[in-house]
Amino acid sequence: MTPPRSTSFEVPSTLLLAGFGAANQAVARSLAARGHEVVVFDDRGGSAVVSAAAELGVEVEIAPGPDRLDRLVRSVGAVLPTPGLPEHHPVLAAAAARAVPTAGEFDLAAAWDSRPIAAVTGTSGKTTVTETVVAALEASGVAAAAAGNNELPLVSALERLDVDVFVVEASSFRLGHSRSFAPSAACWLNFAPDHLDVHRSLASYEAAKARLWQSLPPAATAIANRDDRTVMSHLRDDRAAWTFSESGPADWHRTGDVLTGPSGPIIEASQLRRALPHDIANALAAAATAAAVGATSEGIGHALRRCRPGAHRVEQVATIDGVAYFDDSKATTPHATVAALRSFERAVLIAGGRNKGLDLHRLRDALDRVSAVVAFGEAAAEVAEVFRPDRPVLTASDMAEAVDLAAAVAEPPAAVLLSPACASFDCYPGYAARGEHFARIVAARAGAHRKGVPQVEVQT
Repeated sequence: MTPPRSTSFEVPSTLLLAGFGAANQAVARSLAARGHEVVVFDDRGGSAVVSAAAELGVEVEIAPGPDRLDRLVRSVGAVLPTPGLPEHHPVLAAAAARAVPTAGEFDLAAAWDSRPIAAVTGTSGKTTVTETVVAALEASGVAAAAAGNNELPLVSALERLDVDVFVVEASSFRLGHSRSFAPSAACWLNFAPDHLDVHRSLASYEAAKARLWQSLPPAATAIANRDDRTVMSHLRDDRAAWTFSESGPADWHRTGDVLTGPSGPIIEASQLRRALPHDIANALAAAATAAAVGATSEGIGHALRRCRPGAHRVEQVATIDGVAYFDDSKATTPHATVAALRSFERAVLIAGGRNKGLDLHRLRDALDRVSAVVAFGEAAAEVAEVFRPDRPVLTASDMAEAVDLAAAVAEPPAAVLLSPACASFDCYPGYAARGEHFARIVAARAGAHRKGVPQVEVQT
């Protein structure tokens, strides 16, 4: 296990922002407001970066060479990499060579604000659990706000004086450079290979996730998935902790149809908007995390009953001729796709896109749930190789053809599941655009069938 980092970070007078996307633009605003000077570079530049720099009154250097990077590093007290900066980037090597510390947005928040934070990390499920924790706190009379790996950076959220608890979606990109992140409750949902296009190795990705628990204060609570061996291997015996499990004994668990915590029953699983296995795990994780920062049992139950699964997460968009079509475009890893497949008895899987350096053979963990495969995008050949010769594999040139091919081989009660296991950036600006395109194509197919076949249902 990676040794703990320092539990304190004194913000220096001058900092180098490595990359100038939305996150570091927010960091620059917050630093400037507190009297700190920033030096900025960005590898790509572009009009949006230049405009943002001009608005903030800072100069941004575009794609500086090695010598210039070294001089920039020597001129500052710390380097703040933008989330997602590859670990092999030269600026990180230069900082290490010069013994200049790297830090992150979470370190700034720890230095500037002492309000409680509930943090959520994991390969999948972070957004769902974060949103549910916020809803549970609000329903309990605790003012809360979601921040971090969403549209509201944590340093910007600190400006909200009406917030009692911040609920932070803590990606490996933000945790990886953290030196002093000390949340009051820290939930680790699961671990599986991801982001190997950014992290040097799987071990490095795991170490980034493990930083969630490394600076926890004595009174903080770690929340851990007992069903995940990697997560449990980082849980220290001397740590105040709760465990959760969808399928076995834990502090927060399922008994029959009832979700139960240390103080007793919370809610019946049948009362959830959807109760797939990963929905149960997410509900238990959210309940434990919310309870650790002040949510009541009533507030937790209220939130679990009302919270809807997020868009593009095993979202049913239509049923045509008895075949249901599901958009799970947010599944950009094999781990997420396998979790989705395990929600079905049989499914025609539409998978592909841009592989993030992951081993797609992990998709075979749910081979028994796959009746046929439609492969598309840059990774189509990789997807096909995983399933041949055990399952029929068709290759599509685009999403419209993928839907047509899936419809041709799907027979009730099998579903058609778009769960790509890959990123979307080969053809789309993001997973949401990919899922929306899939949904539009399916809706058009449903409309065409509606004229002659009455049993077409489009989900709204």
